[in-house]
Amino acid sequence: MVTTRFHVLPGGGRIAYRWQPGTGPATVFLPGYRSDMAGGKATALLDDAAAKGRACLLLDYSGCGLSDGDFADGTLGRWRDEVLALIAAVVPEGPLVLVGSSMGGWLMLLVALELGTRVAGLVGVAAAPDFTAWGYDAAQQAALARGETVLEANPYGPEATPTYPGFWADGQARRLLGQAIALDCPVRLIHGQADADVPWHLSVELAAALRSPAVQVVLIKDGDHRLSRPGDIARLLACVADLTEASPC
Repeated sequence: MVTTRFHVLPGGGRIAYRWQPGTGPATVFLPGYRSDMAGGKATALLDDAAAKGRACLLLDYSGCGLSDGDFADGTLGRWRDEVLALIAAVVPEGPLVLVGSSMGGWLMLLVALELGTRVAGLVGVAAAPDFTAWGYDAAQQAALARGETVLEANPYGPEATPTYPGFWADGQARRLLGQAIALDCPVRLIHGQADADVPWHLSVELAAALRSPAVQVVLIKDGDHRLSRPGDIARLLACVADLTEASPC
């Protein structure tokens, strides 16, 4: 059983994480928007790493899960810096494979651009880069630009999903698509073609933008946004093994 620990940030806030030591490259999982390390994909990655004696790091962003903070204060830039601080404290050396789910796929790219050659590979699961641009209609974007919070129906729970103007503005300043993304490591992008939240063609667009020549896109025809069915999880684990163990995906 891997226990939950806490890393204290310079400002005093605590970031919750779970660390499975082992051989590398170390897998680092980045959850989606309003998600945390208790989800099925994160748990499967940690369990698989423990069974194989491989290193794996899970975490909750500030304002999410067991970490301190208010979700309303979260931004991509803030969460990127938290991920970088945690990596520096827990796994300061050696190669890494970053796995990002939905918004975590955007954050994965931002973290990788900072870490450079330490990143041995990336795995995106319904990666959603730039969703502050394409994920909101004109009226919602105008409201966010005026400093208003936008609430949307949540298909996964009873509470509405909020987008705060600070998060939106920060995201707009960190858009990556439409230009070359200077990452050269191997990349695997998994996307369900029945995804109602993030269009599957976004992974194809991301593959074209990445500078790396070693990019593969895996499309699952009946896959939804979560990609948490047993077969979906098996595909994710195979793609992570492809990058950490040189096992064909």
